Amino acid sequence: MQKLSASNIVAFINQLDKRLTYNYINPKTKGVIKIEGVDMPEGPIRIKRWNPSLGETEVDQKIESISSEMIWRVANAFNPNQPINFDRVLGASYNTRSVFEALLAHTPEFYFCYPGRVENKGGISSIKHGHKHLMWRPDAPHKSGVLIKIETDIVISEVPTLDVFYDSLVLPDNFEQQEIDIDVKRRHAQIQIALYFIGKQLGFRTWIAQNDKGILYQNKRIGEYEGVIASLKDEKLMTAYDDAIQAALLIDCIWFKNGRLMPAVMEVEHSTGVTSGLTRMKNFKDKFPPFPTRYVIVAPDEDRDKVIKEANKLQFHDLDTRYFTYSAVEELYALCQKRKLRGVTEEFLDCFMEPVLVK
Repeated sequence: MQKLSASNIVAFINQLDKRLTYNYINPKTKGVIKIEGVDMPEGPIRIKRWNPSLGETEVDQKIESISSEMIWRVANAFNPNQPINFDRVLGASYNTRSVFEALLAHTPEFYFCYPGRVENKGGISSIKHGHKHLMWRPDAPHKSGVLIKIETDIVISEVPTLDVFYDSLVLPDNFEQQEIDIDVKRRHAQIQIALYFIGKQLGFRTWIAQNDKGILYQNKRIGEYEGVIASLKDEKLMTAYDDAIQAALLIDCIWFKNGRLMPAVMEVEHSTGVTSGLTRMKNFKDKFPPFPTRYVIVAPDEDRDKVIKEANKLQFHDLDTRYFTYSAVEELYALCQKRKLRGVTEEFLDCFMEPVLVK
């Protein structure tokens, strides 16, 4: 499936004529927008906006920014031919979201639409007129600089999004390198915990990196949780391969199943660079007999370009790396928390992990 990145979106908007002003999608909004500048490759995008009907002029307006963070959040929300609602993606966090939406809609691959919405009252469902959405149609571009509405028979069920909750955790003194910011360490640990609970729900035993087992979560060391492997020598698959065991000791997370399967080998790369995780997994793979598994980089959504670039280096080709975004981890984690998934096969994981090797 095609995916967008912030650099794609920034490039699209950068191609709009900066001498022109652009209207909002809603014709009732009388303001206009002008692009003041674009920082390549991932923003920010600088704009001015004003309302001529109120006597406002461009010269009196301050320059505002559409941040890289905002651009990434929107990029990660889009899939081809599926409508998204900017307000749902961005909430009330950004006061330039309607500007961003309007500029994006003026670029050739984006259309606006009003999909129907399912309304449930008293147990009776009906389809009502929907809210404004944007749709990415990479295979059907329109003329640049114009707003195009597209009709769609898609219906949106506005079920509240799944929330993810982490209880308090305490990090051991020796957790990773001391120069790494405490918030970065905490985020890394949260993702490891989510991976453990996903594995537990799917019936896997989980190896947590040797130096991370002291993380305190819910007043209990993560290494003491049910299903966390105390020693890799206890795993039937690993018993005869001392070199592979040594290579795996610091891998962030490995899932095992039924003493016969190894669904995934995963490195969480929050700040230390993708190459270190790929190198660690490659070292393990070279010391272990050929075995079907997934070699996975778990990283923030905004690191997609970096993951693809590094994973496609020649020395890592045989890993056939998968990319498990933080948002996908937390989506699956929340699903496990809410629905208590059971009976799914390990191939279910492939719905959440993106293959990134360019073949």
